[in-house]
Amino acid sequence: MALQFTTSYLQDSLSLFRYYKSLAGRAMAQISDEQLYAVLDPESNSIAVIAKHMAGNLRSRWTNFLTEDGEKPDRDRDSEFAGPPQPREKLMQMWEEGWQALFAALEPLSDDDLSRRIMIRGEAHSVMQAINRQLGHYAYHCGQIVLLAKHCQQEKWQTLSVPRGQSARFNRKVAAGEASQR
Repeated sequence: MALQFTTSYLQDSLSLFRYYKSLAGRAMAQISDEQLYAVLDPESNSIAVIAKHMAGNLRSRWTNFLTEDGEKPDRDRDSEFAGPPQPREKLMQMWEEGWQALFAALEPLSDDDLSRRIMIRGEAHSVMQAINRQLGHYAYHCGQIVLLAKHCQQEKWQTLSVPRGQSARFNRKVAAGEASQR
């Protein structure tokens, strides 16, 4: 993630949301369709189920989020954990539409909007609290996606950050001003 210095909470939050989306997207791109839908055990979720759940949450939380409760009446959260759409393209369309809802909601905001009051599941949140809540939620699930994809790929895994054993080399590049992203 290339860090761009900012004192804007919104800019930093948007950058983090893009980073987590990118991590999960690059992880999912490395796996086969079979691996996308595979479960480790009966109590686990597949990557596809996690992506479907995230898409449902993104749509619910960010569609009209300033004027409607973030838990939409038409959302069936339990169904997000069963029967992810196939083929992959349909799932990825849901994934992209969810993220588009987030970016469409947050990009027009100003720092003055951070103290506005919104509702999630009938509970009052400031916009800043809602962003923090969802940053944590999405980081958690994107981490699950990366872990599962890495497990599927094993030795074929292409790292998404600094490769194992390369930290010293990366730090030398940073010191020399050569590293623009990790």
